[in-house]
Amino acid sequence: MHKFDVSDTLKRLPEQFFANLVKKVQTLVVEGHDVINLGQGNPDLPTPKFIVKALQEASKNPKFHKYPPFQGYSFLKEAVAEFYLREYGVNLDPNKEVAILFGAKTGLVEISQCLLNPGDRVLVPDPGYPDYMSGIAIANAQAVYMPLLKENDFLPDYGLMDKEDLDRAKLMFLNYPNNPTAATATLEFFEETVTVAKEHHICVVHDFAYGAIGFEDRKPPSFLQAEGAKDIGVEMYTLSKTFNMAGWRIGFAVGNASVIESIERMQDHFYVSIFGAIQYAAKEALLHGEKAMQTNNQVYEGRRATFLKAAAQIGWHGGVAKGSFFVWMPVAEGYTSEQFSELLLEKAHVVTAPGIGFGQAGEGFVRIGLLDKEERLVAAVARIGQLNLF
Repeated sequence: MHKFDVSDTLKRLPEQFFANLVKKVQTLVVEGHDVINLGQGNPDLPTPKFIVKALQEASKNPKFHKYPPFQGYSFLKEAVAEFYLREYGVNLDPNKEVAILFGAKTGLVEISQCLLNPGDRVLVPDPGYPDYMSGIAIANAQAVYMPLLKENDFLPDYGLMDKEDLDRAKLMFLNYPNNPTAATATLEFFEETVTVAKEHHICVVHDFAYGAIGFEDRKPPSFLQAEGAKDIGVEMYTLSKTFNMAGWRIGFAVGNASVIESIERMQDHFYVSIFGAIQYAAKEALLHGEKAMQTNNQVYEGRRATFLKAAAQIGWHGGVAKGSFFVWMPVAEGYTSEQFSELLLEKAHVVTAPGIGFGQAGEGFVRIGLLDKEERLVAAVARIGQLNLF
């Protein structure tokens, strides 16, 4: 068989750091071990019944058996605008300030191709969601890392950044509640970001995937609540976490009209939008999902309290869990994040994500997903406790 050479674009794509971890986990499962997987970001709860029912009904509609409009149905864009007004008090023009996405991941990768040329600089959080780098690699742009450090509440410090990097950057990725650090941002921080972005002509992309998951009655703010945010940026939202719809692949971008237009133009060449019945179900979720959102949050709040209490009992302290369904835990003394993660997997059969997989500044931590029942979280911590690491 003739083997064809791949393109330079494919060669530039970063290695999937977590692919090896997945293989090791599968091997242990095949060997018959009871593995508790807290290493992934895949919601374990089902999609609320009313959303599933909406899909079932809509899928019978012959209108949805045809190609949908290229840029999505207006009923979904209107529902997005209504959702943002209800949740955040933000006004959006559904025709010009909303783009429908195949999950937020698609938008986060596409935005680099929409706005960047080879060699352009992009400001990226470190640690951060690995797929920001995928889009940057496809665009052949250059990442400049913004360290997220514990002493600054895992927020980038613009005052410490190189002025030339700020001047030359075209794009900046932010993500709060944050994956992997589980930190949250304040409206003041977003307002400072708007000021910096305006001064240096940077387009801000705020990844709001975990926007619905905040604790102790502190609702995570939307970037678009900051004055002037729409002038310089967009926010990307997914229904994956808010409504446990990860497999449905539906999300949206909102904000700056010129960026929304670019995203839609790019998508016109890739897709003919999403199955209409899924768009209809997404509309129902956004318009009638308040109770489902509250229920979801209560589940994660309970799991978070249970995990942190169990961890404290084995002497494992210092975790961050302000928002998202993750906990960012420090590794035991004397271990790198990868060594610590390996040890937990091999000796306790507990899967965690090593911080180094999210960037150099992630060293020293592991990411725990609160994505199993409370008794399984307690069991996982008990197994770790038996290793006497703390």
